[in-house]
Amino acid sequence: MKRVMFVCKRNSCRSQMAEGFAKILGQGQIAVTSSGLESSQVHPTAIKVMQDIGINLNDQTSKPLSNFQAQDYDVVISLCGCGVNLPQDWVLREVFEDWQLEDPDGQPLETFYRVRDEIKERVAKLIQQLNP
Repeated sequence: MKRVMFVCKRNSCRSQMAEGFAKILGQGQIAVTSSGLESSQVHPTAIKVMQDIGINLNDQTSKPLSNFQAQDYDVVISLCGCGVNLPQDWVLREVFEDWQLEDPDGQPLETFYRVRDEIKERVAKLIQQLNP
């Protein structure tokens, strides 16, 4: 089973939504964690837009990447273009991708929905790639 780390700046919106989708879509196929270059809190609007489609983020917390070891993960996905700021050992995992998705924080609700749907598509594709 592949171990996946989703990471972005604050681990509040995009990486949290990716973790939520991956837990549901990849159940039994991948192990998933999310973190941020710094930690904050799970964004209330991210929680809301995921609840709208039946995914509960209330048990997820924001965690700093420094709490984890790169060698414990096979796949690292940056959601915000922060790959350039990651320590080298995180970028050199078996799979590294930098999705560079728009930050919905401070944006209208429609942006949260659009980014959520983009994340769902990409997570579904990633799971297919990892489990052909």
